Amino acid sequence: MRLTKFDHACVRLERDGQILVLDPGSYSDPTAMDGADAVLITHEHQDHFDEAALRGAAEANPGLRIWTNGAVAAQLDGLGAGRVQVVGEGDAFTAAGFEVQAHGEWHAVVHPDWPAVPNVGFLVDGIFHPGDALTVPDQPVETLLLPVHAPWSKLAEVVDYTNAVSAKRAYALHDAGLSEIGLGSVGFALGEIAPNTAYTRLAPGAAVNL
Repeated sequence: MRLTKFDHACVRLERDGQILVLDPGSYSDPTAMDGADAVLITHEHQDHFDEAALRGAAEANPGLRIWTNGAVAAQLDGLGAGRVQVVGEGDAFTAAGFEVQAHGEWHAVVHPDWPAVPNVGFLVDGIFHPGDALTVPDQPVETLLLPVHAPWSKLAEVVDYTNAVSAKRAYALHDAGLSEIGLGSVGFALGEIAPNTAYTRLAPGAAVNL
């Protein structure tokens, strides 16, 4: 399997000629969806979900299918019967040849005065994208796509979450808001306090084979 990191929270997975894309939001290059067979969206915030770009990709590719929560699906009304599937905690399905399981229900709390929105994480053949939550799946995770910086988190929580998931490896996700100095601080902390998970930050456009 080939994993390509796009900007911020977007990741593209390729295997056996099929392509699955997670969270191609407004901060990421829309070419992440070029040739995609399936798209998974964790929640409705713009850095994870770009409605216009996703509609454009769906119109350009009639075979594209989308899995997401009900709130996002409602915003994609009109794409055609069967193209958008609503999923939630505990659901399992196959998308573009990948086995996927849904974990979690809610976005992490940013502030008590802001209403919570639904958020579903996706475990894709051992790779977990939690969206904007620190959900710990009840199944083993080989590769954690780790949200390293967000308005709803702090560094101690990121480290504790990494240890709780206990994945073999982690790649930085949700990192557009950090400078190189900030990214270095995250890497140092994870190396010191979460040494059992090999942490790497891929630059946008970089890829690895898993």
